[in-house]
Amino acid sequence: MFKVGIIGATGYVGVELLRLLLNHDDVIVTAISSSTFKDEEISSVYRSFFNKTTLVCEDKSEVINKCDVIFTALPHGLSEEIAAEAISKNKKVIALGADFRLNSEESYEEWYGKKFACKSLHPQSIYGLPEFNGSKIKEYNIVANPGCYPTSISLGLMPLLKNNLINTTNIICDSKSGITGAGRGLSLKTHFAEANENFTAYGIGSHRHTPEIEETLSYMANECVEVTFTPHLLPINRGILSTIYCETKDNLTLEKIHEIYTKQYENEEFVHVLPLGNTAEIKHVKYTNNCHISLHQNYRKDKLIIVSVIDNMVKGAAGQAIQNMNIILGLPQNTGLKLIAPSF
Repeated sequence: MFKVGIIGATGYVGVELLRLLLNHDDVIVTAISSSTFKDEEISSVYRSFFNKTTLVCEDKSEVINKCDVIFTALPHGLSEEIAAEAISKNKKVIALGADFRLNSEESYEEWYGKKFACKSLHPQSIYGLPEFNGSKIKEYNIVANPGCYPTSISLGLMPLLKNNLINTTNIICDSKSGITGAGRGLSLKTHFAEANENFTAYGIGSHRHTPEIEETLSYMANECVEVTFTPHLLPINRGILSTIYCETKDNLTLEKIHEIYTKQYENEEFVHVLPLGNTAEIKHVKYTNNCHISLHQNYRKDKLIIVSVIDNMVKGAAGQAIQNMNIILGLPQNTGLKLIAPSF
């Protein structure tokens, strides 16, 4: 049994990690930490763990000492020093914040207001989108778990970009997320009275996931990719639906595009290209590590419309982190993630 630990275990992503890891047959959650609930049992914070685990929130150094793989489910700017301590003790780190997602320090400073705290660590990290970086992930000490919006968008566009089949300067990404994407900390926009029976755009033209999206898509295309990205807040707990608009080259038919997508993802456990005529929906991926993609054209057949859906807490965060852990440990990618969405 591999020993794993979670730093930041009482946030929404951390507790989702714990829920999934407790059902994983090849690992044991040895230690967890929380700055807010130090020395408290996790079951006193979340009653769903009552009689399921007696884990107590310890100091983060104890998590590092006791575990082989450490998940950092923390806001940006808090994972680099933890990673440095862990790597010095030959541990593996999967960072779910933004600290290692961007290769450019200038871009990180522009969008997050911070410089890299431990520059020497960044060459030891890899962007952890398994469908793109695959088995290479195992070679690195630090895995930068992708953001939730970038995951849905990158998976939606990868087959086209890898095959140079779309115009890369006018891609529009219109994404909607459930409220858990805002984290457990309370803000005005997540108050029930503000979010219920409401639907609103935010971070218009300036959301922090924009550079991550453009950097990842540019690597896929091997050229500069620009997007117009607008996120929206849905009055639901979890899920992301991204509607992506782009122009294809070479007068490709929808049938040919569908064939390309199917071929790209035919050996991927978690990405499913729906039959033509179907539309991807959040409820069909809820509580799973799956991404559903549906393909459409406008009536003039000069624009491709891609609908990509994930559960923002699973494939967009905790589930993808466990998928990355499985790769690191040499386990099948679906270990502990054989999840089926509820039917309603």
